[in-house]
Amino acid sequence: MSRYVFKLPDLGEGAVEAEIVGWRVKPGDVVAEDDALVEVMTEKASMEVPAPVSGRVLSTQGGPGDRIAVGGELAVFDTSVVPAASATAAASPAPPAKAREAAPPPAQSAAAKPDAPGAAASPADSDATASSRVLTSPAIRRRAQEAGIDLSRVTGTGPNGRITRDDLDQHLQRAGQAGSPPATGAAPAASADAATQEIRIIGLRRVIAERVSASARNIPHFSYVEEIDVTELERLRTHLNAQRGEDGESLSYLPFLIIALVRTLKDFPQCNGWYDAERGVVVRHRAVHVGVATQTSDGLKVPVVRDAQQKTLGQIASEIRRLAQAARNNKATLAELSGSTITVTSLGKLGGIASTPIINAPELAIIGVNRAAERPVVFDGAITIRRMMNLSSSFDHRFIDGHDAAAMIQALRERLEHPATMFAA
Repeated sequence: MSRYVFKLPDLGEGAVEAEIVGWRVKPGDVVAEDDALVEVMTEKASMEVPAPVSGRVLSTQGGPGDRIAVGGELAVFDTSVVPAASATAAASPAPPAKAREAAPPPAQSAAAKPDAPGAAASPADSDATASSRVLTSPAIRRRAQEAGIDLSRVTGTGPNGRITRDDLDQHLQRAGQAGSPPATGAAPAASADAATQEIRIIGLRRVIAERVSASARNIPHFSYVEEIDVTELERLRTHLNAQRGEDGESLSYLPFLIIALVRTLKDFPQCNGWYDAERGVVVRHRAVHVGVATQTSDGLKVPVVRDAQQKTLGQIASEIRRLAQAARNNKATLAELSGSTITVTSLGKLGGIASTPIINAPELAIIGVNRAAERPVVFDGAITIRRMMNLSSSFDHRFIDGHDAAAMIQALRERLEHPATMFAA
């Protein structure tokens, strides 16, 4: 047996450790080099670590939620065992028929010796290996693992047979309609009368919990809610969407908000920046890099529309869609998920009347969009129906006074209520 000890490699970005999110293999599995081995997460990104060699997995170190230091033992392989496909490719050509007839039968077949070099993997090994080789995202792998689904049995409709979220949803729906039992290895379902359920907080959810807690604990939030009449903005939005036609992507309120925000921040530069706590310095930015809070199956991510001050309305709308899709498919890069100078967040149809968004540290401000709805209001001395929407904002009160925060939101309100001013020089 040739034993290979694999240690957690340097993952870059100054990471000294990584948290295990989920193993793609288990001891006894036979894997090929570059097969997905384990999904890990650092403080800055999540990624899949591939197998460095081909062989049988003898042992793995740590489970979901455990942290492994860079250079720490991650897995041990027996490299004398090769995957079935490799063994078949390396086998010599079959002898002529007469030679086969004359050859004495072997005392024991290779399949009966699971530890012998070149032995074929067992059906369980083959299923696990095939499942780890399919093309899909880490989030979908985790969902499939939690549901006890063998991904090698799911038909992928994406590029090169990649399994998408819809593919897995349809597979789960078909399995439910057929009454199929979960695959072997699935966690037993909790009984209907179970009093409690324990859920370990790991991966992105742990990072979110730590960062939100740190922000709420360290930053004195000044929250400010203002009602805005978006009747004219809605007319403009409806008109532009009609021009785009049925095949065009509809404009939401967010691109307009970002355009208005860029204009407003010119007069309130103290709201566009970071607080560097280590140096005790507020860093103000001339460029406006807007983080757009995006809900994904893994939790909240904040991809960044960079240099929004240089983009048109259409460019901002397209970039929001592209980044949101990348974040939900786990294709967003580290650069696309970091570096924002101010964040906007919206709950869409769930927006409610008001909210108290938590600042995305080390930023100094966050703007939340609440639900827009038609309401009776007093307009030009008469009661009429107008489309109204609230903006809920939070500011770091250490560096932004309440007066400046309120003045900034009032300036933003002025531009949103009179949308022509967004595009004036």
